[in-house]
Amino acid sequence: MVKTAVLQTAYFGPIQWYQKLHRYDRTIIEQHDSYQKQTYRNRCIIATANGLQALTVPVERLADGHEVKDLRISDHNQWRRTHWNALQSAYSESPFFEYYADDIRPFYERRIDYLIDFNEEIRQTVCQLIDISPAVEYSTAYLPADTAHDKTALTAVGDGSYDDFRQVIHAKHPLPDADFQPRRYWQVFERRHGFQSNLSILDLLFCMGPESVYYL
Repeated sequence: MVKTAVLQTAYFGPIQWYQKLHRYDRTIIEQHDSYQKQTYRNRCIIATANGLQALTVPVERLADGHEVKDLRISDHNQWRRTHWNALQSAYSESPFFEYYADDIRPFYERRIDYLIDFNEEIRQTVCQLIDISPAVEYSTAYLPADTAHDKTALTAVGDGSYDDFRQVIHAKHPLPDADFQPRRYWQVFERRHGFQSNLSILDLLFCMGPESVYYL
């Protein structure tokens, strides 16, 4: 049976998010749900000299009834410059920042209108950098939450079941995930703040480089 995971779209998603891409036969990214604040859809968490920092992509407010696929990125407060400066400050001393900087910097130098498109370009780039090739597609309609055997929700997926991680992988209120056990790796500010688990995939990438795939 084909194992299918359902995820929310994510901006440089956490390690747990990329673990699902890597370990599942098929991943469906939900694009028909309603937007909620303080989720990984438009924020990532990095480790800095002062502790954890959330980098949030500003978005234009959606009218009632509109879906995440309709969400436009705002140019408010020069966020691109702010995010790139934060990444430079946090990871300039990491072993692989300079190695990957030319792959990541373009996301802060050009404009992409829709959040879903921005996140997808990020996902494709990150998957190439960590050398994984997941089978990813986007929902064609909203997938009912916590449905174990809804044969009408998915097509050509064995018995139609899927593992729903949309609320499990959550920036503020994550639910238990027995299949995800964070493993320690070297971090820039570990001596100062201790090991910080399940940060943005960028933390793993800049700190561990080609070995990142072994932590998924």
